Amino acid sequence: MAKIFCIANQKGGVGKTTTTVNLAAGLALIGQRTLVVDLDPQGNATMGSGIDKRTLELSVYDVLLESASIAEARRRSEKGGYDVLGANRELAGAEVELVALERRDQRLKTALAAVDGEYDFVLIDCPPSLSLLTLNGLCSAHGVVVPMQCEYFALEGLSDLVNTIKQVHANLNPSLQIIGLLRVMFDPRITLQQQVSEQLKAHFGDKVFDTVIPRNVRLAEAPSYGVPGVVFDGQSKGAQAFVQFANEMVKRLASLR
Repeated sequence: MAKIFCIANQKGGVGKTTTTVNLAAGLALIGQRTLVVDLDPQGNATMGSGIDKRTLELSVYDVLLESASIAEARRRSEKGGYDVLGANRELAGAEVELVALERRDQRLKTALAAVDGEYDFVLIDCPPSLSLLTLNGLCSAHGVVVPMQCEYFALEGLSDLVNTIKQVHANLNPSLQIIGLLRVMFDPRITLQQQVSEQLKAHFGDKVFDTVIPRNVRLAEAPSYGVPGVVFDGQSKGAQAFVQFANEMVKRLASLR
């Protein structure tokens, strides 16, 4: 059975897509069968996996409207070593179309059930807003991985996300939980980041992953080449941190069983 995780944070620009793509590549490197679901109409996770969103004949849009299955719509990230259910601008229209449909918040969950035995991990890259797209992701997932920068504004956004997850857990998906908080774009030279990091560990305890993703130029450069940073420069500190994070994810899930 696949473990399904949303990579979510209601604050934009915190590295959700970078985390999704590089965690997927890291999991693939250690032998985990992985699917990335791009739920953001910008399609950055699709492009960052080396798949041109403009050439998609079928996408997550078609899957949500039930005109195609995941098996039909998925593409292979040859460089990343994982599958991708891609997104493009069409997905922005899905919000309006889904409102009038039955089971509008459960459509991704239904589609993923059909490929459940084919993957060890499914990673869902969510848009920054709490929309029907994000809700589809949260209703499908076993847990949420929250990438966040160690800044005070990020703490405010985190409280909003925790409340959202509690509401979805109570009303729509009783198995949903926060798996962990991932500190990203971390610079140990900045005192403020160290202070916020300590506050996170004091408040959330073992919900904070041990792995810390450093601020890294090679990770930032990789999307322009359509390659996950883990593959683009495997020796960079950022790439090595994501492989370490992939191993930590596998171990953490083993301990939860």
